Amino acid sequence: MSLTEKLKTTPLKEEHEKLGARMVDFAGWLMPVQYEGLMEEHKNVRENCGLFDVSHMGEIRVKGSKSLETLQWLTTNDVSKLQQGDAQYSLYPNENGGIVDDLFIYCIDPNKEYLLCVNASNADKDFEFMQKNNKGAEITNESAKWGQIAVQGPKAMGLIRDCFGPGAVELQRNQFREFSYNKSRVLVARTGYTGEDGVEIFVPTEVTAKLWQELFARGRPYGAKPIGLGARDTLRTEMKYSLYGHEIDDTTNPFEAGLGWVVKPEAKDFLGKVPMMAVKERGLTKKLVGFELIDKGIPRQGYGLFSFDNEAIGTVTSGTMSPSSGASIGIGYVDMRFAAEGTEFAVDIRGRKTRAKVVKTPFVRRATTSEKEPES
Repeated sequence: MSLTEKLKTTPLKEEHEKLGARMVDFAGWLMPVQYEGLMEEHKNVRENCGLFDVSHMGEIRVKGSKSLETLQWLTTNDVSKLQQGDAQYSLYPNENGGIVDDLFIYCIDPNKEYLLCVNASNADKDFEFMQKNNKGAEITNESAKWGQIAVQGPKAMGLIRDCFGPGAVELQRNQFREFSYNKSRVLVARTGYTGEDGVEIFVPTEVTAKLWQELFARGRPYGAKPIGLGARDTLRTEMKYSLYGHEIDDTTNPFEAGLGWVVKPEAKDFLGKVPMMAVKERGLTKKLVGFELIDKGIPRQGYGLFSFDNEAIGTVTSGTMSPSSGASIGIGYVDMRFAAEGTEFAVDIRGRKTRAKVVKTPFVRRATTSEKEPES
């Protein structure tokens, strides 16, 4: 059996192959990394409209009279504030106050039913974590039942209006609504991972390819093109969105990661609350910052950060050459002494110390409001 035969595939595998996508192993899934090219795809999302296959993401349903109590214990944000049709970014905390995963919670029926979207690489781990710490809810892993298509860009909502009607355009940021498509129920959520306007569509696996084809057929006037994982990563990096395995993991404290805004200790108790808050109360020793290189080079995950007297002060978590600005940008944890905007330090790029400075993020200013991270 070949490597590709061992990988999981989405309902859109054949569509990607028809489009000439270069396919790669991503978290055990065979996924398109690029079609036309990373630069072209990135810019098309910023200027027009891009279609992403995100069917590899995990979906977990939480139901029953104990659903709210369970989610309040399992996540850091205040789920009780959600009304029907509201979506919320949140974190799963572990017993030590670290981050099991980040996720979106979609409120189907307050106090009774919620659909959770989790990272593909963590879907099984998250499901086991939820079962272990369940407070009596009915928890079902529905990942195999759902495909997911993200439609992102300044022209995205025109295409969504054409496909689902004016009701879809009325959605506000972090809201969703159920629509009928091809005799199936789909959820259209005004959320996304690019910093642009647009939606993420949860669609049953059996009609995912049909919807993908229709979005392309209707999307020509809006410049709709397929977008691979490569551009998805540069788009989120420009917005300084945290990615599990890069900016956050089981050892990460949310306050150090700049995610304290989704931690609501005054509203409720939750798993790992005491050790998580203790880190903040003692005073943070490091912080996640965005930086630009002053000298030539591209920062990559794992590169060391140093003061100019050669003291190790942190590590790069993500980096790229920004397709939007042309600047070499990075995200990384630094000692608090070096976290202020304008502070300079060195990035060790294969033994060469390259100057960089802390800058305001997101790196690219968009007209829409970020739903995953406030400006810093």
